[in-house]
Amino acid sequence: MDSRIGQFEEKMNKSLDTLNDELSSIRAGRANPSILNKIKVDYYGTPSNLQSVANVSVPEARVIQIQPWESSLIKEIEKAIMQSDIGLTPNNDGKVIRLVFPELTEDRRKDLVKDVKKKGENAKVAIRNIRRDANDAFKKQNKANEISDDEYKSIEDQVQKLTDKYIADIDKAIEAKSKEVLTV
Repeated sequence: MDSRIGQFEEKMNKSLDTLNDELSSIRAGRANPSILNKIKVDYYGTPSNLQSVANVSVPEARVIQIQPWESSLIKEIEKAIMQSDIGLTPNNDGKVIRLVFPELTEDRRKDLVKDVKKKGENAKVAIRNIRRDANDAFKKQNKANEISDDEYKSIEDQVQKLTDKYIADIDKAIEAKSKEVLTV
């Protein structure tokens, strides 16, 4: 692989990482603590990640349990969860907060799969845009006689192979998440 392609590969990798982050936040009817990653709790005036102020565990398949390090944080955590877009209502018993995931209906599962595919398609578009940027950059270098025609063809082939690899990775991620969502 040509070293000049490294910056474009890095951008493609970031696109794949972004997709994986987005997919991890989609609820599939099973408790997944990663849906709490974006929730910030006001901890003595500082917005902090939920995981840094509480112990987050999954005692059952459809329950997330949040045990704050300090009991005074229960109200703050509840408020943060209610204001987030995860669509779950917290239950607390004074010591721990429980988030119970409802069983998903067949229609809801199909909607989630559509959402997964849409996010995947957006990631593919981002990868193709990076390919176009790479090809444009190397075409300019070729026109300015900075690289030869043979080098340009070789680099173009390498960029296409890289693009194909990342598109295949995206397809695998979409397929895995879709299967997870559709599994009852």
